[in-house]
Amino acid sequence: MEGQVALVTGASRGVGRGVAAALHAAGATVVATGRSVVAADLPPGVTRVACDHTNDADTVAVFAKIAAEYGRLDVLVNSAWGGYERMVEDGRFTWPAPFHEQPLWRWDAMFAAGVRSAFTASRHAARLMIPARRGLIANVSFWAAQKRVGNALYGVAKAATDKLTEESALDLAPHGIAVVSLYPGLVRTEAVLAAGVFDLSNSESPELTGRAVAALARDPDVLRHTGRVRVVAALAREYGFTDVDGRQPRPLEASEV
Repeated sequence: MEGQVALVTGASRGVGRGVAAALHAAGATVVATGRSVVAADLPPGVTRVACDHTNDADTVAVFAKIAAEYGRLDVLVNSAWGGYERMVEDGRFTWPAPFHEQPLWRWDAMFAAGVRSAFTASRHAARLMIPARRGLIANVSFWAAQKRVGNALYGVAKAATDKLTEESALDLAPHGIAVVSLYPGLVRTEAVLAAGVFDLSNSESPELTGRAVAALARDPDVLRHTGRVRVVAALAREYGFTDVDGRQPRPLEASEV
């Protein structure tokens, strides 16, 4: 990916951090954003820009910096997300509560920090990519868009993310820009490891999603994927790349999630 400029949102931790690290390892010039990204565990060569993607002025400043310093953007990965905060309120674990008992702030967080931030970043990215008539936008999503995974609001927000992929792909394909939704499997994020309750035998590193993005970005026929949901582990098999431990995790079916 040498010569390509990539922006990864929500790169302070989790999947976003892994994507930024993997794209840097693939040779891309990487700009990583997040509210606490300055303190993130990222390679020294990654440019870190503190950004709250619920603040439009912050987002505008990031894209202005990219335009001024690089004059181009080849890859955008929308990994910023919200709604995982305060899972315990007043001593109650509210994440699996039925939709009518979900706190309103969780809906707002998932849509503001997740779906809206992806829309806003994609909107700015398109304006940098269209003149070059090429580019890749990857929206990090999940199986919750297609089945119940513990929380109704999460499912609605992820379904909206996938619909954003589908609709924006139709608008951007004539300009040579591909848009995909990526479904990681069980990812060994900081939160998953700290929980200590998951079977990690078929898990993925955060970097595997980044390797999937790199494979797509290098594919001259990437438009064949546009508007589609792609499972990260399935892309690993299709393109022949492995995880950081040399393994290829088995792609999950919806019924297994």
